[in-house]
Amino acid sequence: MDPLWILLIGMAVVVGGILAFRLHAFIALMAGALLVAALTPAASIEKFALEGKKSPAEAKKLAQTSIGERVAREFGDTAGKIGILIAMAAIIGKCLLDSGAADKIIRSFLRALGEKRAALAFTTTGFTLGIPVFFDTVFYLMIPLGKALAARTKQNYLLYVLTIITGTTMAHSLVPPTPGPLFVGEKLNINIGAMMLGGIAVGLVTAGFGYFFAHWVNRRHPIPLRETADVSLAELESLSQRDERELPPFWLALAPILLPVILIGGDAVFVSLLKGAESIPAWMSSLAFFFNKLGDKNIALIISAVIALGTLIRYRKLASEDLRKAMESALASGGLIILITSAGGAFGGVLQQTGIGGRIEEIARQYHIAVLPLAFFVTALIRAAQGSATVAMITAVGIVGGMAAQGQLGFHPIYLALAIGCGSKPFPWMNDSGFWVICKMSGLTEKEMLRTFSVMLTLMGFVGLAVTLLLAKFFPFV
Repeated sequence: MDPLWILLIGMAVVVGGILAFRLHAFIALMAGALLVAALTPAASIEKFALEGKKSPAEAKKLAQTSIGERVAREFGDTAGKIGILIAMAAIIGKCLLDSGAADKIIRSFLRALGEKRAALAFTTTGFTLGIPVFFDTVFYLMIPLGKALAARTKQNYLLYVLTIITGTTMAHSLVPPTPGPLFVGEKLNINIGAMMLGGIAVGLVTAGFGYFFAHWVNRRHPIPLRETADVSLAELESLSQRDERELPPFWLALAPILLPVILIGGDAVFVSLLKGAESIPAWMSSLAFFFNKLGDKNIALIISAVIALGTLIRYRKLASEDLRKAMESALASGGLIILITSAGGAFGGVLQQTGIGGRIEEIARQYHIAVLPLAFFVTALIRAAQGSATVAMITAVGIVGGMAAQGQLGFHPIYLALAIGCGSKPFPWMNDSGFWVICKMSGLTEKEMLRTFSVMLTLMGFVGLAVTLLLAKFFPFV
């Protein structure tokens, strides 16, 4: 069977299961993976294995492996790569919120930039918090502060809502350890430090565009502050006036976010600097050893989680039972993300075995479609169809990732990962859970959301694609 037909059937099961039958993303992805594995001919599996440098005996053994075992193997490989990272990121996020560290970061940015530059503070804070904390959580945290500020200034409510979103949403899709970019980077064998640095670079440009768009649309379609069912304006005022002496110091609040970037990024830098070097100074060798040991992605996130947990214990003084419940809540949230992401890995892994990467590459050559726009639009199509940016990314990398594995891109695979991340932004609408979180918590109507939020994210995605194309052309790194 043509890999394209298998792909279409698998996507129909995943997207149809989520949209038509309201299945959980984990169940829909596993169903799609099992069906794709069942439809893949043994000859395609053997060919895939041989192209992956396996011996003929190993290729034949893989082709004879049962459907369930092939799916489980891909599921386990993904969980092994990202499980600890996502669990630690969930703990860090929970501790930042409950300890008041996230609140401290927001207030510090507001104080440094001034109330007149509050929108810039929201963008900067959103991007910073969006690296270790999930998008919905960051929005839950920051929207009360945006409402309280709008209540005090009597203006710019839409501007505050959109600038909270603009930084957070780009970090969510471009910078590990959030699940989407983490998974895509792992599937394309990209060093996590390089993925962090590349995601930050493209994310800052796109977030900057979103910041200016938010100013423009706020002037053109101003929206007043509205009461919402979740919280009253009086409660918002109380939150914004919390005694800052109860909060952690700024350096400690920021440490769990910056430390993994420094450790993992530092390891990547030293590996690059020392590659092929004939003589290495003693001090540089010592630093390289330090970053090599602590810059491992799992170790770096564990250290950050310990610091975040210590901050929570120090500034909340929770009883052991309350602390246990807080960690259970964080790990329950992280565990669900691990299941969904690993199921996506299983789906993408068995899709690779169909030979879909080579087939799409063949079509791209035939119709002269460039790889990066192809990856972008495949991701955008899946996002528009089923709503979730993360599911769109982990599905898309399974479809186009084979091109990177064959080493025929002509540029570093990080650009393919960034194109996929940017492709998860366009066309958010009513089938996106984030759409409804923002809509209901901000008090914006569905029409206002489509006219502002949906347009902003779509334009940001295309700006990100343009930046990625330019970087791939002028800095291919191959």
